[in-house]
Amino acid sequence: MQGLILFAHGARDPRWAEPFQQVAERVRALQPDLAVSVAFLEFLEPDLATAGQALVQAGCSEVAVLPLFLGAGGHVRKDLPERLERLRRAHPTVQWTLRPAVGESGRLVEALAQIAVEPIAAGGQENA
Repeated sequence: MQGLILFAHGARDPRWAEPFQQVAERVRALQPDLAVSVAFLEFLEPDLATAGQALVQAGCSEVAVLPLFLGAGGHVRKDLPERLERLRRAHPTVQWTLRPAVGESGRLVEALAQIAVEPIAAGGQENA
């Protein structure tokens, strides 16, 4: 069984997590056989270790971690790999894969650019 952890920074306000939960719901709809969890670096639960443990207990033998970060700064380049290495040591029979941060995807860059110009293309009218 394959699993996916959508990894986000976290915030003190739990409402901050709502868009990430929506992404997880959409991924589940697109890939019903994929076990999906959201995990956070700080402030919110579950953390990466807890989410990883839950996927292992659900029977996942392969788990990809997708950083939902626009840029690959210190959290993605240093903190996340260290935490993922702890998961590898705790669950050596599971294949753990770290995917590039979503901000490195040309498709996301294009989507953000399209959103940025929508009000301009619409004659300055905001679409709320």
